[in-house]
Amino acid sequence: MEILYLSRRDVESLEISMREVLEVVDHGFLLKGLNKTEMPAKRGIHPRANAFIHAMPAYVKEADIAGLKWVSGYPSNMDKGLPYITGLLALNDPETGIPMAVMDCAWITAARTGASVGVSAKYLAREGSRIVAILGCGVQARMGLRALVEVLPKLSNVQCYDLYLEAARRFIEEMSQLYPKFHMVACSTPAEMIEHADVVVTAIPIVTEPKPPLHAGMLKEGSLAVSLDYDSAWDSPAMKECDKFVSDDIDQLLATKEEGIYFVGIPDPIYADLGELAAGVKPGRQNEGEKIFSMNMGIAVDDMVTAKMVYERALQKGIGTRWPL
Repeated sequence: MEILYLSRRDVESLEISMREVLEVVDHGFLLKGLNKTEMPAKRGIHPRANAFIHAMPAYVKEADIAGLKWVSGYPSNMDKGLPYITGLLALNDPETGIPMAVMDCAWITAARTGASVGVSAKYLAREGSRIVAILGCGVQARMGLRALVEVLPKLSNVQCYDLYLEAARRFIEEMSQLYPKFHMVACSTPAEMIEHADVVVTAIPIVTEPKPPLHAGMLKEGSLAVSLDYDSAWDSPAMKECDKFVSDDIDQLLATKEEGIYFVGIPDPIYADLGELAAGVKPGRQNEGEKIFSMNMGIAVDDMVTAKMVYERALQKGIGTRWPL
């Protein structure tokens, strides 16, 4: 028996497009909404302040893919010149349970997280949305913008803010090369960033004692907010003033809330999860004036459908290293 090992360089060399990831993630949400997935809430350990190492298993029945992601997030790594997110993803043969692949999960995590932003916008953004605001100009911001380009045909303006101005400048320089027709600006404050925005994406490090820079009254009528950073960026009144509060997985959100650290001030009830929207079980945006909030924590179903595409593409191209099990 052998397993296929895919390094980060191997995974990135496959050159899988955001459109491809968006399609499989959207379909994964649809299957989740139809109860064709098995996914317990993520569980983790916290060896350092504001750090986590999470175990994220899932089985997607129609795709017939099963596996586990073991992923860490250490905000302090950035001061050491190390990546914030690292980890491994293992795939098992659903027929026998035998491990068939182990791969770096950094690119997969970034790509599927960005794709979830696109899925949120597909069902919840106002038609004709043109202005996107991005808080935190790291990897997830880049992937999120790539996904938004795929689902918002009128997108033309990007307003970003980062605590480190140089990070915002690098973001604009890099993304302007991909989208030269967009008007991109680095804002001096979060308040300036969010002004006039149709879609707001927050992607700052998750911390246990946040000082949210975004408050009630900042999100304009008809806008969509997508949080990739738990409740680190938005205060409770801002979330509660929205007409609809959505999550990528309600069970996982509530399980995390029970730990008493995150999501203490979220609205109750939660309107829907993205799977219900993708499957048509519940409607998404119903009028142009709704303020809508989407709390995207990152789910293992998204990881598995993306990892299956990575695995199959690697087999097609003969990329990776075979190891005896």
